[in-house]
Amino acid sequence: MTRNWIIYAITATARGAASFGDDFLTYLRAYGNFSGLSLDAIPEGRVVHPNTPLTIVRGPMAMAQIIETPLLNKLNYQTLVATKAARLVEASRGGTILEFGLRRAQGEGANDGTRAALIGGANFSSNVGVSHVLGLPPKGTHAHSMVQLMMALGEGEIGAFRAYAELYPDDCLLLVDTVDTLQSGVPNAIKVFEELRRKGHRPVGIRLDSGDQAYLSIQAAKLLDEAGFGETSIVLSSDLDELVIWQILTQIQQEAPRYGVDADRLIKRLVYGVGTRLVTSWGEPALGGVYKLVAVHKGGGWNSAIKISESPSKTPTPGNKRTWRIYDRRQKATADLLTLENEVIATDAPLVLRHPSDHTKLRVLQPGQISRIEPLHEAVVRAGRIVFDAPPLEELRRRRVEDVEALDPGVRRLVNPHIYHVSLSEALWNLKQELIAEARRDNISQAQ
Repeated sequence: MTRNWIIYAITATARGAASFGDDFLTYLRAYGNFSGLSLDAIPEGRVVHPNTPLTIVRGPMAMAQIIETPLLNKLNYQTLVATKAARLVEASRGGTILEFGLRRAQGEGANDGTRAALIGGANFSSNVGVSHVLGLPPKGTHAHSMVQLMMALGEGEIGAFRAYAELYPDDCLLLVDTVDTLQSGVPNAIKVFEELRRKGHRPVGIRLDSGDQAYLSIQAAKLLDEAGFGETSIVLSSDLDELVIWQILTQIQQEAPRYGVDADRLIKRLVYGVGTRLVTSWGEPALGGVYKLVAVHKGGGWNSAIKISESPSKTPTPGNKRTWRIYDRRQKATADLLTLENEVIATDAPLVLRHPSDHTKLRVLQPGQISRIEPLHEAVVRAGRIVFDAPPLEELRRRRVEDVEALDPGVRRLVNPHIYHVSLSEALWNLKQELIAEARRDNISQAQ
């Protein structure tokens, strides 16, 4: 299927003329199956940082160039959404996150977005298809339209709640803000919950989709507690993101005691349904991952390649590289280090970490400051064949939890976080500077 797509795309014509010659098409028919490509990558679910090579592609230039756009599309978007989901988990203090973004996503990208959100920390999704594939039960509630329908038929809000409870007696989660949240929605939900309880069922909870959600959560919790439903969940939705959740929890901490509600207990029963702002990564709508040529194989060896930017921070690091994660004596991740592919890291001598672009900044770690050094890249494709077994979702989530917990609190801040250092070894730093100087010298002399 992929090969057919490539052939179709490149044989498109412009104004009736062929875009490419027969010799190139003949080459693609012979070698367009990607059998010459090999990929190494940092496994899914791992925490990654700016200036880290997520994937290393080796192979014929033409085929390596053809996969650039689809590869970047997959890496950039799913990494972006997974990161947003992880931030939601941080803001919610480990609360339950439901991914609700299918209706607001960009076309077929919705499925990739759901998958990424579930890897990044969302517990469940309303996306039935992806949930089924990943072995999770889909989660959601009824719509406002069901309440509106029953009201139009003369059954009222409580009629809608009773109909839903009859169908889902053990999964009853009622949307309570169609009419008046505190005057009708929650009281009617309590009546239906009492009816379920008398029949031996346990209601799940209520959902709030509008208004001052901190205040409404407090008042709804108070009513539910007084009726003996203090263990039911309160699901919040409506344009949530990590900063909105943070503000809601801060307001609850301040305001709940005034109404005799235990703030910490209330926060533990909250569930967050996040849709638009998760699947679109609201506030940071794109990840600027790039695909750069760093080395060319010629005459039995590798020649490192360099691109010099007017902005030093945008000059990529050349050469075949490996990425390592360095842990300090507390078992906290303290830096990522890029080295030459065959470089040996000495563990019995001071380790110099150079800033990727600023020659005035470096860091020296003494052997006693390092507990372990972990290689990050793993083989994914060899000669066009996948050589790794895709782990289950729970393994990807476990990686994320472990990596996030290994970060210092300052790095995990949602606003103005401390910078996590991604550094170069002395040998790689020296290579980069030599190539920059050589490129400037040779090309300026050629231009004169």
